[in-house]
Amino acid sequence: MRKPGTYILIVISLLFGQTEIFAQNNPRQKIAVFVPLYLDSAFDATNGYRYDKSFPKFINPGLEFYEGIQFALDSLNKENTPLEVFVFDTRSTKTLLQEQLNELDSVGLIIAHANAQENWVLADEARIRKVPYINVNLPNDGGITNNPYFVMLNPSLKTHVEMVYRHLQKYFAVNAITVLRKKGQMEDLIKTYLEDFSKSTLSVPLKLNYVDLDDYFTEKQLLPFLDSNRQNVFFAASLDENFNRRLITQVVLAGKHYKTTIIGMPTLDNIEKDFSKPEYKGPEIIYGQPFYNSKMDKVSTQINNHFTTKMFARPSDMVFRGYEVMWKYSKLLTQYKTDLSSNLSNKSNKVFTDFDIQPVLNKQTMTMEYFENKKLYFLKWQDGVIRGVN
Repeated sequence: MRKPGTYILIVISLLFGQTEIFAQNNPRQKIAVFVPLYLDSAFDATNGYRYDKSFPKFINPGLEFYEGIQFALDSLNKENTPLEVFVFDTRSTKTLLQEQLNELDSVGLIIAHANAQENWVLADEARIRKVPYINVNLPNDGGITNNPYFVMLNPSLKTHVEMVYRHLQKYFAVNAITVLRKKGQMEDLIKTYLEDFSKSTLSVPLKLNYVDLDDYFTEKQLLPFLDSNRQNVFFAASLDENFNRRLITQVVLAGKHYKTTIIGMPTLDNIEKDFSKPEYKGPEIIYGQPFYNSKMDKVSTQINNHFTTKMFARPSDMVFRGYEVMWKYSKLLTQYKTDLSSNLSNKSNKVFTDFDIQPVLNKQTMTMEYFENKKLYFLKWQDGVIRGVN
């Protein structure tokens, strides 16, 4: 149990896998947070922690997101923000998700780190209650339609491909662009999106040359598409990390005298730690990310210092995401109250990143399906160093 604050009192109940934060000022705005904490798995019958001083990997994402939420609540407490927040453990073995929802009286906002099945249930509950539901982790709608209360903060694959296409139009419009891909369902979907954007763009369509590669392609297969007299632009049109690793290393092996740019999908961020290795040096590597934090601001410094001194670890991106989502949208909730749904695109109360929340329309019926964050930061890496963000 944490020491009660002046305006926000935090009570943790492991029995129900739930944390309740009661504001002592009225009117209090109510928020429900759903997060995979695995409390029943982490603690035994006597409330003893099972894993000594370690944290299993399956616990980390939810726990780190929750830590960010707690940091935000501490900050909101200092500003005397009147909130009542219910945090539910979606991995509770004692209470199912629907039972947790039934425990809620009335809330003005739902926030969740959820899997696909939970996402569907929470989105439908938000639709019934007519309150916004913000998902912070899934990059797809999971088939959710006709739900103006559902908000995706992580852009969909279609949005990623569209933003990459526009980025290429802006910076490489006159270049011949080689689209390197492997065979696969997701790769075919990426190609379909590229072809659709080529047909619908109001600007000059890109010159795209599609090349299929097998799993063991070498630099010799890339040489026909490299020219030492011009900028060579490759689009790594695959989500497969092994494909992307091989692509970069084979481009390097083809020769450093080629000036090469590789632009790819967001999964390139998963191998960013490898970019400083010799086999990755040379080409410019670009990919888009919806959540970007340079970690140079005051709040990021405070969070980093806390983790360094108290936990002897570095905070993950999910910690910062938990902080900014709770801070931004609780602020908007206290400002607009029951009218929050009409103000989801409000850009105020920025913390680390910019969100561009826009409605996704059904082109056949011209009705709104849901809201989606359309903002991508394009990170440019070269020789293990970020050369720019735009």
